[in-house]
Amino acid sequence: MKHRLFLLFTFAFLFFNAQLKENTFYEVSKISDGDTFYVKTKNSEKFKIRLIGIDAPESRNVGVNVREEYFGKEAKIYVTNLLKNKKVKLTFDVQKTDRYGRILAYAYLENGVFLNQYLVENGYAVVATFPPNVKFVEVFTKAEKLARNKKRGLW
Repeated sequence: MKHRLFLLFTFAFLFFNAQLKENTFYEVSKISDGDTFYVKTKNSEKFKIRLIGIDAPESRNVGVNVREEYFGKEAKIYVTNLLKNKKVKLTFDVQKTDRYGRILAYAYLENGVFLNQYLVENGYAVVATFPPNVKFVEVFTKAEKLARNKKRGLW
């Protein structure tokens, strides 16, 4: 059993690494909400990306456990305006995927803007770090403090 699990995780790791490369720009194909979107590779493969270290309000009801939250639609619109018809460069932390199979990433716009930080400092997301993916926790904490003090976005 352990051997099968090892092979499964090894295959998943190799498959993931073969598909999305770090520091590579990918076309954004769809925005789900303020912290989740899809990218498309040159081969038209689509991957769901969840931004690491931040959490935006839910923009819609999903199932029975996830309800639309205050400021969720505004956060989605804000991210849509930033990412529509754009490309993002992805970098990763310790974990590459979450329990839902989404790719965990830090994203950079073509002009160099660090999207995760930008969303927090403009009040469209809050800090939500989960070890071991904590590379930018101090950056995000400063950004959130700035947004709160300046009453930006949801503050």
